[in-house]
Amino acid sequence: MDKKLKNADLINPNWEQRGYIQIYTGNGKGKTTASLGLAMRALGRNWKVLVVMFTKGGDNYGELTSFRNLSHSIQENLTIEQAGLDRIVYAHNMCQDDEKAIKRGWEIAKQAIKNNEYQLIILDEINIAIDLKILDIDEVVEVLKNKPQDMEIVLTGRNAHPKAIKIAHLVSKIEPIKHYWNMGIDARKGIEF
Repeated sequence: MDKKLKNADLINPNWEQRGYIQIYTGNGKGKTTASLGLAMRALGRNWKVLVVMFTKGGDNYGELTSFRNLSHSIQENLTIEQAGLDRIVYAHNMCQDDEKAIKRGWEIAKQAIKNNEYQLIILDEINIAIDLKILDIDEVVEVLKNKPQDMEIVLTGRNAHPKAIKIAHLVSKIEPIKHYWNMGIDARKGIEF
């Protein structure tokens, strides 16, 4: 963004408080990784953290195993909700069960935001759910605009909607310069999942 934001344009103009909206988007690798690193940092500061994993189900994610093995005191502050089937969702393979899982995850996220239950909420791959038109961007923006002032919310996934970008305080676009997938390397345990 080239122009400086005015306080009237911001959801939380009091920059001394936490409570910003962050977006990690782009076609490069590392959006979920960045958000989960932020979750670990927040947990280290004794924050309550919710991670809703849109379009991601199943148990074959290294981060889930890691989070399950955290100390009991840290686990008490972490909630992970998977809102997807056990596969990657694309426009060509999307079905009604995908929509149900994603909408269930959104209901959980909305309730947590409304009830001010967490200090950090990560909506992993929500940008994809919006891009696939499973979630309505106007509803998502309205919920985000009305979030508690001191709650931090992170949206990840490719194709972040311009309306979400407009209300965000931080947007990082991760673009690939070079990727080993282009050489035929498949996703690797411990690195991609």
